[in-house]
This record gives sequence, C-alpha cells and structure tokens, in this order.
Amino acid sequence: MDERRDDVGGLPTLALAAEAFGGLDDALSHEWLVANGIGGYAMGTLAGATTRCYHGYLIAAPRTTQERVALVTKLDEWATLSDGQQIALGTNEYADGTIDPRGFERLAGFALEGLIPCFSFRLADGLALEKRLWMEHGANVTFVQYRLVSAPEATGAARAPITLRLQPYLVWRDHHASQQGNPDWRFAVESGPNWCVARATPSADACRLTAGPAARFTASGEWYWHVEHRVERSRGLASQEDVYVAGDFSVALASGETASLTLSVDDASGALPGDAATGGADHESVVAQALGRERARQRRLLASAHAPDELTRRLTLAADQFIVARRPAPPEPPGAGDDPSVTVIAGYPWFTDWGRDTMIALPGLTLATGRAAEARGLLRGFVAYMSQGMIPNRFPDHAGDALAYNTADATLWLFIALDAYLNATQDWPLLHELFAALDSSIDWHIRGTRYGIGVDAGDGLLHAGAPGIQLTWMDAKVGDWVVTPRWGKPVEICALWYRALRLMAGWAERLERDPTPYASLAAQARASFSTRFWRATGGYFYDVIDVAGNYGQMDAALRPNQVLALAVAPELASPQQAQSALAVVERELLIPLGLRTLAPDDPAFHGLYGGDQRSRDTAYHQGTAWPWLLGAYTQARAHAFPDEDAAATRARLLAPLQAHLRAAGVGSISEIAWGAAPFTPDGCPAQAWSVAEALRLARG
Repeated sequence: MDERRDDVGGLPTLALAAEAFGGLDDALSHEWLVANGIGGYAMGTLAGATTRCYHGYLIAAPRTTQERVALVTKLDEWATLSDGQQIALGTNEYADGTIDPRGFERLAGFALEGLIPCFSFRLADGLALEKRLWMEHGANVTFVQYRLVSAPEATGAARAPITLRLQPYLVWRDHHASQQGNPDWRFAVESGPNWCVARATPSADACRLTAGPAARFTASGEWYWHVEHRVERSRGLASQEDVYVAGDFSVALASGETASLTLSVDDASGALPGDAATGGADHESVVAQALGRERARQRRLLASAHAPDELTRRLTLAADQFIVARRPAPPEPPGAGDDPSVTVIAGYPWFTDWGRDTMIALPGLTLATGRAAEARGLLRGFVAYMSQGMIPNRFPDHAGDALAYNTADATLWLFIALDAYLNATQDWPLLHELFAALDSSIDWHIRGTRYGIGVDAGDGLLHAGAPGIQLTWMDAKVGDWVVTPRWGKPVEICALWYRALRLMAGWAERLERDPTPYASLAAQARASFSTRFWRATGGYFYDVIDVAGNYGQMDAALRPNQVLALAVAPELASPQQAQSALAVVERELLIPLGLRTLAPDDPAFHGLYGGDQRSRDTAYHQGTAWPWLLGAYTQARAHAFPDEDAAATRARLLAPLQAHLRAAGVGSISEIAWGAAPFTPDGCPAQAWSVAEALRLARG
C-alpha cells in the first residue's frame, strides 16, 4: 500500500507520487475527505478544482447532523518568488471548457497523513510548498496550513521568502445545491487587517476567515461566473456555479515557516482555543496545537483498535469519518445519557444516516475498531425511534421532517448488530433493557406492520410489499417506479427473520423467559425455507418467492441476496446447496470490487452506471457491483467450505480493495463499481458499509 511513517508521530501515511495522477483528468478523479465528527466535512480533488457541488473546504453542520451548509468551496493560491515569478497552485474549470489557472501542473505529490491531506507543490529547484488541511473535531472549523520547504542544497535565491496569496471562494447554500450569482448581489463583508467575516444575506450563516498577524486581507468583492462541476454534469444534474470572492489574503513565507488560514462558522469561533479565530500573535502556534490535537486523536483511535497491520490501521481511520455525534439528541430510555449519542453517516458526500446502513456497518465501524461504547449508543438510539416494531430507514435532511420507515430489513439487521455487540462485550444488562422492545418488534412482525410486512401463517416466512414502496436494500426508485420492488418473500428478509427468532429464543433463555414461541416460529420458517427457496435447475436460491402475493410465483433472477441469507443463517441450506450457490455467485457476480447485483446474461442487466438520475437508478441494483457484499460473501464461504484456507480467501478479496484505497476517494472505499469492465468505482467515494465490511474482512 506504499504506506510510511515519518514525522506524523506514528500515523500511517498513504503517499501518491505525481505519476499516479499525472494528467488533469486523473487529478480530478482522485478525491480527499476530511470530517469533523458532527456532520460537517471538507472535500475536494487533488487538482484543486471543484467537480461536485459537494466539494468545499467548509461544509458545516451548524444546527443538525443532517443539515449541511456549504460556505467555502475552495481556496485559489498563488506563490510569488523572490525574482517576481508568479506561480499558480490552484485549478479551476469553467463551463466553456477553460482550465484556468493550471496549478495541478505544479502538484508533485499527495499524501494522507493519517486522515490529514498533504499536498506538495514544486515552486522552483529545491523549493517546495506543503499544504495541509484538517477540521477541528466537534466544531465547524477548518484549518489550512502552508509550509515552505527548501532543500539543503537550494540556492540562496530559492531560499528567500515567497509571498503567498490566498483567495477564498464563498457560497451560502445547501450542500446538495449550487449558487447562482447576481451582479446586484454582494455579500456583506466586515474585515480587519488579517481577517474578514462574510455573510451572504442577513439571515445567512456568517463565515469567518482569519490569518496570522503577518498576513494582510485586501477586499475586492466580485463574482466568478460559471464554475463547472464536471461530475454533476455527468450525472445529469445542474453543473454550473457562481462563487463570490470577498478578497484575498497575502503573507510572506520564509523557508521552514508556516502560514495558516482558519475558516469557521462565525458563531463557532468560541470553540477554538487561543486566538485562531482572531488572528492574534499566537495564531500559528494555536493552529499548530490544533494539528497536534487532531494527530493525537487519531493516534488514540488506532491505539483503541489494536490494529494489527497497515491495512487495518488505514481502514480504522477511514471508519472514524462516518461516526458522528447526533444533534439534536434523540429521545432516549432512562440512563441512556451515559452512552455517546452518535449516528452513522452512510456515505460522503450526499447521504445522511440510514437505519439499514447503520446496523449493517455497526460491527465493522465500532466493534472492529474498539468503539463498543459508540455501538451501545447506536443500538439504544435507534431502538428509541422504534415505531410499530420498526426502526427508521432514513433520517431526513431537515429538522422537523418526518422519519421514513420504509424498510423490511433495517430492524432485522438491528438484531444481528446487537448479537455481534453482545458477543464482543457480554453486556447483558443492555439486553435486559432492550428485550421488551425487541419482543414488541417480533410481535408487530407476526401480526403485521407497515407496508405489508408480516408473517405468512402458512409457512412462517416473512412477506413484505406495498405498491410504489421500496423496502429492501435494493431500493432505487424513480418517481413512482420502484426499479426492483422485490414484493413478496425476499430471500435475505426471510433469513434475517429466522435469525432474529433464533436470537430471541436464546436471549429469552438467558433472561429466564420462555423461548418456545420464538423457537417454534423459527423451526417453521427453517422448514419452509429449505423446501421453497432452492432452485435446483440453476443450482442457486430464488431471489423472491410468492412474488407480489402470488403463491408459487418465483423470481429466479440471479442476485447476491442469497449470499446475505447464507451468511446470517447458514443452517438454512445444506452444505451441497450452499457450495453450489456460492460457485454460481463467484462465476457470475464476483468482480474485483464486489458482487454484481444481477447476472450479466439477464436481459435487465446494466453493466455501466452513469447518465442522468433515471439511468443511474436503473443500473443501481441491476448489475452494478457493491463492495460491502464481500463481507457476507466471505462469511458464507467460511461456513460452506470449512476446509478452505480462509486467510487466503480474505487476502484474495482484500487485494483489490487495498489497491482501491489509492484511487477515487483516497483512503476510503467507494459505494459501488460498474458491473462491466473497466469496473470503475462510482457513487459515493466514501461509503460506511464498504469500509465497515472491509474492516471485518481484514480482521478475519
């Protein structure tokens, strides 16, 4: 993985030489991500140009975890050498195709020092500039630090001070949107010698930008029109944005010195120690202390995880970006205040927190990283939102909007996550506390809850479905069209239901309660599963039976959901069935970065993921591959092939994921990949369950 440890105090550093992203397109396709632990983030490309509306140096979450506001999309930078030569370090792409300036040509290397991006720019022979960017954990504050580096053999002229000029691009909008300027609209700007506070409108969040006392702020106040976001264009979305430039900061920088700019939501400045927000004499010292705090925090994460190797260390740090403090806190049972009130961002940049994703990712994100307290808080928090026996599928982007409960599987995955937590911690008091809610959930599923979710008394299997509603993880929907409705009895839903019943029977025994009702239902479901789901002619399992309530109508599409069933409840299949099904899956669905969602010979197969929303959603679960499924695939193989070299299997599956850490979202794992060659990673460049399941794989 070409990781190294040097001056970052034991943090793993993933370094990319310029050859890894030599051209503009490559430099724009590599992205970096920084998160602040409360829902805010910073994100961009190695080239510096913004290719998404989600790119920005300060995407803040000033009120709730889900509601994120873009304030600063980037900084353009210029370095003026002692001989007067001016070197552009930034890059912009405009709607007419213009690339100006072309600072990416000066990028000599990029590294992730732990989770901190570090850019290296060539200025002249023996003279380089390093740029680091991070956020204050728990605050809507971003630090950008520059350091001038001279080689010992550099000439005297090269070692002379340079002048660094920084130009922030300002917006104020939802991070899903884009800003359209107006010649008659000016941001209200208050400024001092080395700082400014900009506010787009009287009701907007104010953005404070502060440099050290040696810097000078020069006001300008102008619009830069038609910045192009090429990724949004490729997704069929609005791709042009106008950004406001309030002015620029300039500062002289000598060899070995640092100069920093602090970006914050103005009311967050009180969260900063010292004078990082006021630009006083200790500004650089305070920023250096902030850098030290963040490095120390990351070292603590690694120490708690007891990560055995470099890959696990890297994934442990990636996992941290998805665990965020929930604001406002949910209603909680008595005594729950002792647990961290956290949630999981399903993916950066556009997802919020989803019940299904959280429960699937919980073992990898928390238990594999030594964060059992957060796991406990997550389980308690989601149970607090249980309604009609169901936890929410999704939390809304805006406070006050209704929660969505359209999920047949999120609640069942909670049983799996709780089992993993209990096995790891032996925290039986938590089981005692939650058991009544779990029992109520089982009861709701037996008598029927929302969206046709309920038990078929005839075979004991769980059915689910309602017109126009997507209920399983294959949940793409375009308007009123549910692309893969899977209405009926989906294979993994029935396996999850069986496993939940078996767990409840065991838990009831531990709590000295009657396990018989759960055990009887589980026995009925197991007998029905083994006779009804097996498709002998294909040597694999039906994806859905009794489609749309029509008894005996089977969906024979070859999909990976049977792998989930074999992973969570291997006893539902005979060894011969499991081995046959996994052989078919490996032959037809396995690609380097995951499992396809549909076999290539199916008429509905879409191997390429792209185009507008409809095109992308059409392909989303009709051939597109998902890395997170590799965790279940490995688990199922371990059960089906007990004599197989499990370590060799894990190494084979991890190798492409390890290489992928150097592409797309550097240091993280993408949401999806194309189902056909060249198997391009796509979707969110950092996805919680992709990282979580890779961690489970790496941990063995």
